[in-house]
Amino acid sequence: MSKIKLKASAQNVRREHGVVCSFSDDFFGYFGWPTVAQTDGGVLLVAASGLRNDHVCPFGRTVLCRSEDQGMSWTSPQIVHDSPLDDRDAGLVCIGGDKLVLTWFTTDNRKGASERVAAMEDGDRARRWQAGLTPVTDAAVKRWAGAWMRYSGDAGQTWDKPQKVMLTTPHGPIRLRTGPLLFVGKYFVNMESFSGGEGLVTAMTSIDGGREWTLVGTLPLCPKTVENQYHEAHVCELLDGRLLALVRVEDADGHPIGEAGIEDFSMVQTFSEDRGRTWSRPVPLGFHGSPPHLLQHSSGVVICTYGYRKGHYGQRAMISRDGGQSWEYDLILRDDGPGRDLGYPSSVELADGSVFTVYYQQERVGGQCALLWTRWFLPD
Repeated sequence: MSKIKLKASAQNVRREHGVVCSFSDDFFGYFGWPTVAQTDGGVLLVAASGLRNDHVCPFGRTVLCRSEDQGMSWTSPQIVHDSPLDDRDAGLVCIGGDKLVLTWFTTDNRKGASERVAAMEDGDRARRWQAGLTPVTDAAVKRWAGAWMRYSGDAGQTWDKPQKVMLTTPHGPIRLRTGPLLFVGKYFVNMESFSGGEGLVTAMTSIDGGREWTLVGTLPLCPKTVENQYHEAHVCELLDGRLLALVRVEDADGHPIGEAGIEDFSMVQTFSEDRGRTWSRPVPLGFHGSPPHLLQHSSGVVICTYGYRKGHYGQRAMISRDGGQSWEYDLILRDDGPGRDLGYPSSVELADGSVFTVYYQQERVGGQCALLWTRWFLPD
């Protein structure tokens, strides 16, 4: 496919908003990069990196919140994983019944965090950050840095031991209709190369709930681009069995993506007709907004939600009624974000056909980032 038909919308949809978790005034009140999942019994679960102090800090923990009333009320965050390092980007998928697979990545940010500590004017904050950096030793980095997953058989009440995986992406793998898991994400070679953006976007599958994975294919690049510009992919299985993947693309050091004629902080789209072994050449969508989360709605409409960070900050969606051949984009879920630190919306379909989307942004200027939700309906 060489061209995608696009129609800008910039219209509000019928919607209501609410809160999953907000500790706006707490030192450890920052939450980010969530993924929502739904068990077969209708329980909603949100995984995120939380109980942190900032977008990048020493304190990230993988947490889980639960709702048994379709998102109207939520439990306090349960800590699922807390390494000595910064645990980030929690993906979550239900793989049948109450079985869940949770993914995240853990990063060594000593250099940047130490530089920030040295520049802090708030002495108490500097001391707490320094204390948080103390356990981040070379041995801890060797043990914990990388991409991870855990399995739960009881809707997140208990979890198996964490195990390393080869890929990372914010919203984790998906479950195919035939049962296997499909994971499309950034290949994690080592901490140094990953920090520089290296690693191709790759597809792998698992037939045993994520305990073992098989690499099946890599996604090609657009002309005049490099792998350092590609991040944070997501994929969905279309009704006809094809796979549709979207990938965040942006500037990399020494490689402005505008040189390839592509919008910074946007998405490219690619298809696979052979279960992820080969992929079509990616096509830029050409408008601002990223990273993607894809959902195949029961109506047949494909939904992609994404963050919007260019004025009127907030969360937006695009929809396709023809399997990704054309998109109506920039449907506004909300545009009241106090700042650019927001986004990563992900969605599930509720029993009445409405879409339940969870994301992070500040509730108010000066507050810590919270986990928020919007329930909305597809336009006619």
